[in-house]
Amino acid sequence: MTIARLGGRFALVTGASRGIGRAVAERFATEGATVAINYTGDAVAAADALSALESASLAAGHGRLAHRLEVADIGNANDCAALLESVTRAFGRLDILVNNAGIQRETPGDTFDDADLERILTVNLLGAARCAREAVRHFLSRPGAGVVINTSSVHEQIPKPGYIAYSLSKGGLRNLTRTLALEFADRGIRVNAVAPGATVTDINRVWTEDPERRRAVEAHIPMGRAASAAELAPIFAFLASDEASYITGQTIYACGGLTLYNDFRMNWSS
Repeated sequence: MTIARLGGRFALVTGASRGIGRAVAERFATEGATVAINYTGDAVAAADALSALESASLAAGHGRLAHRLEVADIGNANDCAALLESVTRAFGRLDILVNNAGIQRETPGDTFDDADLERILTVNLLGAARCAREAVRHFLSRPGAGVVINTSSVHEQIPKPGYIAYSLSKGGLRNLTRTLALEFADRGIRVNAVAPGATVTDINRVWTEDPERRRAVEAHIPMGRAASAAELAPIFAFLASDEASYITGQTIYACGGLTLYNDFRMNWSS
């Protein structure tokens, strides 16, 4: 059965050459959206992701849609502006922005490196704010609503010892989501976030590829397992669709119950 909740819509997903971003882009394509995949470094992975989108659209009965690749460093202010300009020019409009680009590095509270702190905050938080700014400007310039979805983390709520910068960036992203939602709700712009818990992606290889450490992580999850990127993607599609037309300023925690657990002091360090 063809699913077309996003039919005729145009979306940009940042950091979408792999992991959650790629899964979201594929789901959007399956549901009828035309998608721009943003990536930074790995052109091979990006090309593979683009091919997967094309296959997803065809398999779902949507035909050949004009999916495209967009290279840009979300940590660079000029790149953010140029990215949104390129996408809106190519598509003629933008309906959905998914701020998914993000990085994670160890930053212990007493020894973190300033360069790591600045890079993580610049990509994860400032880059998301800049992309959202450009998207909102576009939404306001034409009739019709627009949607921004931020990929946050359970660590906007649960501190992650040893990862000061990452936790700080996700806490900021929570309030970026809420503030933008409140500011533009009366203009038909919805802004929400999805906060995954432990997920099997490249960013988490430090524990996903170590069986002993993976068992230790999953022992803290009430559902007893980590998520796959593919099972998170439908949440983004729902929030992007008209079925979520009365939802804004919210974070959906997709974490297997992890936010319900009160003792989360494990050692995440490599």
